[in-house]
This record gives sequence, C-alpha cells and structure tokens, in this order.
Amino acid sequence: MASFNVRKETGKLYFDFRYRNIRCREQTELTDTPSNRKLMEKTLERIQAEILLGCFDYEKTFPNSKLLAKFKKVEQAIESNAETCPLFEIFAKQWFDEMKVAWSKSYVGTVSNIVFNRLIPEFGNKPVNEIKKANLLQFRGNLAGIVQKDGKPLSPSHINRHIKIVRMILNEAGERYEFTTAFQGIKPLKVQKTDIKPFTPEEINLILENVREDFRDYFTVRFFTGMRTGEVDGLKWKYVDFENHVIQVRESIVMREAAYTKTHFSQRDIQMSEPVFQALQSMKHRTYQNTYVFVNQVGKPLDHNKVTKRVWYPLLKHLGLEKRNPYQMRHTAATLWLASGEAVEWIANQMGHANTEMLFRVYSRYVPNLTRQDGSEANNLFSKIVRKK
Repeated sequence: MASFNVRKETGKLYFDFRYRNIRCREQTELTDTPSNRKLMEKTLERIQAEILLGCFDYEKTFPNSKLLAKFKKVEQAIESNAETCPLFEIFAKQWFDEMKVAWSKSYVGTVSNIVFNRLIPEFGNKPVNEIKKANLLQFRGNLAGIVQKDGKPLSPSHINRHIKIVRMILNEAGERYEFTTAFQGIKPLKVQKTDIKPFTPEEINLILENVREDFRDYFTVRFFTGMRTGEVDGLKWKYVDFENHVIQVRESIVMREAAYTKTHFSQRDIQMSEPVFQALQSMKHRTYQNTYVFVNQVGKPLDHNKVTKRVWYPLLKHLGLEKRNPYQMRHTAATLWLASGEAVEWIANQMGHANTEMLFRVYSRYVPNLTRQDGSEANNLFSKIVRKK
C-alpha cells in the first residue's frame, strides 16, 4: 500500500510505494506540515495513477534516485525478453487491454484491481515462462495472510478469483509462446457453501407493514419478482407493460450507470402478480415523470448501498429479524414460486436462469410436486401474504 511518512531523524517527509515489484522509498526535503502533507498526497495519487496506466517515468519524477540503476536493469531485461517470453508485467497489461472490451464495467474494475495491485507487484519482473508452481503457491499463501480493514482475512472465494485470473494470463501466454504453465495440481481452495435464508410469509408481511411508506412498493416488487438489485434499481418505465402485466428486464444499473443485464438469459419478461401490479400502479402516480421507476429525491436511480444501510438493515433490526442482505428477497421469490407449485421451467425463466439446474441445486428442499406453469398459483399466494388495508 502506497503511503508517505516522516523520517524521525530529520523530520522530512518521504514516499513509500512499490514499482515493478520493487519497494521504493524516496526522500524529499519537505518538512512535516499540513500543506506539505497535502502536496505529498496529491503527488502520490499521480504516481499511482501513472503506474496503473503504465506511463510512470521514474527518472523524471526522482532524477537523483539511487534506484534508477536497478530500473535500468529491468528495462534491459524487458528488451532482452522482447523476442522470447516477455515479463509478466508486460504481458499482463497486454492481456488486460485485449480482454477488457468483452467485459462489463464492473468486471473490468475487479480484474484491473487484481492485475495491477496484486499480480504485477508479485510477478511483474519475472518472464511469464519462469513463474513456477512454488511462486504461485507462495502468492496464494501471502493472500491468505492479508488482513482487511474489518479485521477479517480474504475469503477463499476472493483468493480463488486472484488465482483464476493469473491462471488465465499464464495460460494465454503459454499458448502464444509455447510453454507449459505451472498450474498442474493447483486446485481451488474449498469455499464453504452458504445457505440461502429466504423470508417467511409472516416476515414479508411484517416488513411490508412497517417499512417506510416511500419504500413499501419498492420492496413489494423485490419480494415478488425475484429481480436482482441492479435490475430493479435500473427498471425504466418504458419496460413496464401494464396492459400485458409484464416487466421487461432489459437493463441493469452497474456502478451507477445503465448497462446490459448480467447475462443474455437475464433478458426476460417477468409476469406481474397482483401485488406487483398494484405496487407499480402506485409508483406510477409518484415517479412516472422520471425515466426510472424507483428514484431518489432528485429523480436519480436509487443507490443500493444507501438503501441497504439506511433503510433495509435498520428496518430488520427494528423488527427483530435476522440481518440478511437484500439479495435474500430474490431467493424469497424463488422459494415462494416453488412453494406455490409453479413449474420449475417457468420459475427459471422468471428468475433469468439459463436452465432449471440452479433451482434444483440452490432451492432443492423447497421443490414440491409441481403441477402448474402459468403463475396463477404464485399470484394467489402473493395476494394472501399482502393483507388488504
């Protein structure tokens, strides 16, 4: 983690960061004052941005640095490997630039963070064909020892994501430069299966009866459609078909911007149950002049983090209900559909799944003998849950 500190002996500030897998400590003549700290912070932000973009000029920034000789050797190594196997840093940047065009904006951010902040600092100076199994195992072990701000270590799934990306990079390099990667025998860490925690009909009704009036319709739609957070937050009025009682899922909100849905199968038409129809009719009187169905006070799409922290979790706490993330509303819709006896193929379509495998794998204990396939039984159940005022 890049930072700046004050040297006790002189009282002068110095930079402390990593570049090309080398720890760099560069002394300045600045004394420890608030204005100088602001200057250091801005300079450090610029350095990190230029490193991330691959345009950092070390000699121009620190012309008298003792590390320049070391970095010249690195440059020579890059040149000497140009016609054979490139350094990991060079190939990883090339791979990222080639691949990101096919990724969603959120995934680009995830991969960028891993590649530039974790993988390049670890393997940057090594030619891609010289990264051994021991290097990969040591890297995985180092990840397991990282303690996050909340005091918790990185989860096995998070560590596996790092290993998956470095595997993708090295596999591509292996194909292009005809060498065998060192991943043989390295298996993903076991990830503990987490049980879903859907809400009961009694809990749903308790929530809808006590939630803030301006969020009752929002949570009604979430409980009884199975829409993902980004899908419901990104729902536009042009995709609400009252005549045919259908919600057309065509877009999602990703990092506060409209984007394509999670997968092609997520593009679907959800049949409105009566509670959902009534909730959207109620919203029509309030927000129909806006592009989006659910908006904040200034007409912008909801910020799911703010809704979760300021509305959802406080409500659960107030009602004495177990703390569960909002995604459990999607699980709740699936289990209610199953409990009502709808056909699994119909439910999978409503959820935006490619097939019924996910339903049986995640919701197996909620699957009864299924007979219907039109949504009518679910509509009856939903209407019973929402008590008439």
